[in-house]
Amino acid sequence: VTWGGTWLGQRKDAPTGAGFVAIACAARHNVGLRNDGTVVTWGDVTDNQRNDAPTSAGFVAIACGCWHSVALRNDGTVVTWGEDFQGQRNDAP
Repeated sequence: VTWGGTWLGQRKDAPTGAGFVAIACAARHNVGLRNDGTVVTWGDVTDNQRNDAPTSAGFVAIACGCWHSVALRNDGTVVTWGEDFQGQRNDAP
């Protein structure tokens, strides 16, 4: 279930159904983690927030910044996607 503003697509294409174990929200986009370890994104793409989101499984945690997102794989590696105009992605471990 989603609620709130949708002028920038925050609620557009929100996934339905069960199976989510975590949700992370930013100003304009959202990320969900399913119980099978896959990541789902929805909301605005104006600043690349959803571009390059991972399509594989094996994730155990997620987080969002204003224009970027981060996910932790079950092997301890970090994956980032979205905007990088202030180094949000380039400095990831």
